[in-house]
Amino acid sequence: MALLEVDNIHAYYGNIHALKGVTISVDKGEIVTLIGGNGAGKSTTLNTISGLLKPRVGDVRLDGESLKPVPAHEVVAMGISQAPEGRRIFGRLTVTENLEMGAFTRSDTSGISQDKERVFSIFPRLKERAKQTAGTLSGGEQQMLSIARALMARPRIFLLDEPSMGLAPILVEEIFSVIRDINQEGTTILLVEQNANMALQVASRGYVLETGTVALEGSAKELREDPKVKAVYLGEA
Repeated sequence: MALLEVDNIHAYYGNIHALKGVTISVDKGEIVTLIGGNGAGKSTTLNTISGLLKPRVGDVRLDGESLKPVPAHEVVAMGISQAPEGRRIFGRLTVTENLEMGAFTRSDTSGISQDKERVFSIFPRLKERAKQTAGTLSGGEQQMLSIARALMARPRIFLLDEPSMGLAPILVEEIFSVIRDINQEGTTILLVEQNANMALQVASRGYVLETGTVALEGSAKELREDPKVKAVYLGEA
């Protein structure tokens, strides 16, 4: 049994049919990526997994247990946390206060302190800016904070939505290096990323979404070698 199963989900925004039977799975310890163009349904898939959007049809299961009736805050407590597209940090709070918000479902004070030191070791710049108001951070630092805040929930599955968006190339390399490190430490990752080349370098498997459906799936190697993926997503003739 996969750690995370998304089974034939149909999701809507009002009357807009955003997901049309999406089925994906993520095994424990994997990095799996979702790639596709704008409007393909990538972020909607993550939001449905995290409980922000409930599917009208289909199911999302964690270790075989349905998440469909579970409120979003309880989904976090069960072990799924998300670093959303656009970062969405709490701009008026300090870096430290943002991290504490990431641990809002936890009551283990010593463990929270340990995890705070862990994310500061992953992102030393955040430690330097611990008392700084988050809204005054650079774009790259805000992305680091978004990732760090999600890690404070100690997730079993980490949903990452467009972590490279708007970042300089050198920061993109740094963020993806951190993604590898987090995975090697034992966190399973589902990655949404428009930079398909980078995503397929770190992932073991991937799915290509097009207009709310899974158009292709396979190992990262298979997708990198697929003619359509090369032409449309990797910019190769």
